Amino acid sequence: MADRPVVETCITQHTLWQALMGTPPPSSLAPHPISYAVLDSRDVETDALFIAFMGRHTDGHKFVRQAVVGGAAAIICEERGIEQLHETNALIIDCRKTPLASGQWSVIHETPLTTDMQFAPGRTLAYIVPDSNTALQAVGVFQRLHRTRPDLRVTGVTGSIGKTSTKELATSVLGQHYATHHSPGNLNSEQGLPLTLLGLRPDHEQVVLEMGMYNLGEIRFLCSLARPQIGIVTNVGPSHLERLGTIDRTAKAKAELVEALPSARNGGVAILNWDDERVRAMQARTDAQVFFYGLTHEADLWADEIESLGMEGIRFRFHHRQANGRIHRLYLKVPLLGRHSVHTALRAAALGIVNDLAWQEIASGLQRMSGQLRLVVVAGLNGSTVIDDTYNASPNSTLAALNLLNDLHKHQQREIRKTTNHSQQATRFRRRIAVLGDMRELGNFTVEGHKQVGIRAAAVADVLVTVGELGQIIADEAQRAGLSTQAIYATDDFKRAVQILKELLQPQDLLLVKGSRDVGMDRIVTEISDKV
Repeated sequence: MADRPVVETCITQHTLWQALMGTPPPSSLAPHPISYAVLDSRDVETDALFIAFMGRHTDGHKFVRQAVVGGAAAIICEERGIEQLHETNALIIDCRKTPLASGQWSVIHETPLTTDMQFAPGRTLAYIVPDSNTALQAVGVFQRLHRTRPDLRVTGVTGSIGKTSTKELATSVLGQHYATHHSPGNLNSEQGLPLTLLGLRPDHEQVVLEMGMYNLGEIRFLCSLARPQIGIVTNVGPSHLERLGTIDRTAKAKAELVEALPSARNGGVAILNWDDERVRAMQARTDAQVFFYGLTHEADLWADEIESLGMEGIRFRFHHRQANGRIHRLYLKVPLLGRHSVHTALRAAALGIVNDLAWQEIASGLQRMSGQLRLVVVAGLNGSTVIDDTYNASPNSTLAALNLLNDLHKHQQREIRKTTNHSQQATRFRRRIAVLGDMRELGNFTVEGHKQVGIRAAAVADVLVTVGELGQIIADEAQRAGLSTQAIYATDDFKRAVQILKELLQPQDLLLVKGSRDVGMDRIVTEISDKV
């Protein structure tokens, strides 16, 4: 989940009261809108909801007072946050069940709740809950079940890689026909998904939700909150193996999405990757209708004649086997980088098909998506070009990024050969430079995964710079695979990598930066970008 999510919401003080107290709100409590929800007190402004969590680095309960001072309309926190509320104007509402004879939930305040003064405009309502996670989830599922239209269609997206890009492109496609909501950023966890649900409106017809996990049971739980009718599984790879142990257990965890879908009779649809045998096997784990996509005619929707157009995107041909057995074909060019993006386009198109969109609408959605998602191309130092793909890294996604580096280089070489204007030679990419860092949470696949990346780097890169202890494995394997020792720079940290790159970069170099942010790969991009 994003470190500091700020999520627009469509909830009110009434929503919070009903979800957390389980009773109708007092008549004196106005249904004041909550503009957005935040997890960091520094992001609090008027009309915000602040949820205090124990984070990786600090406890949000230490900043409850700061949230009140910042103008929060409401706060959700646990008991240890009460001390922070002393000597503030906050109305403290205890949402913990007590053994009162009436069975009602108590309110910590000397003044009865019946007076209008207690709910004066601008006064913060602080809900004290047993657990902040559970409370946020309760509000999210309340909004999902009671504040949306009954025919809301929910799509869940999971997989080892490609979740966010699929969610964004699928939203673009559905948005051509339906009022569509989706997870902002990568809010896909037990905190992130319910935050997304807070943004649902009564007029939304579709919502696309990213679903991540670290262990078994987590996607099943997310499905209990979101209640998806459609599930998309991108692939199964060696991610989170430190916690799950094996790829087969990863597949079992991802399959929880298709297992949670309603039957085909009740509108359930599982959109599965035919090209991934573990995903293909999930057909046996669901009663939903199954729709396969892939790069072979055995799928219901497939693509061929794939061509990289460099920075302009990719071109390919769709084939859709219709219910009457006829094949509908369509040539498309979409603004996505890399051949691996064809699978992303197939997933989004499949979602459009099962939602009865016309092909014109599907094509429009694929072509109008704003931006290149996480992968960003920026100007680098000394006239170089930087491909920033530093959000995270796994062996599969890094191999795909290396293939993109090679495709972009080869495409420009072909374009140069087509022209007789030698002045254009100055714009060609000269060297392919791969800057690769540690890939984390691979468990017993750690060494093998880094070796695979090293072999591919040797095949497509002219220069290799690695960062971190695990990056050394990439460097060593690249050397064994034939890349010259003079072309390999193995560094311990991102600072040394930046120093090397500043000395190394030349005009028209094409640079890929890929790896875990834990070793500072995003800092490398910042330091070598042309800021002018």
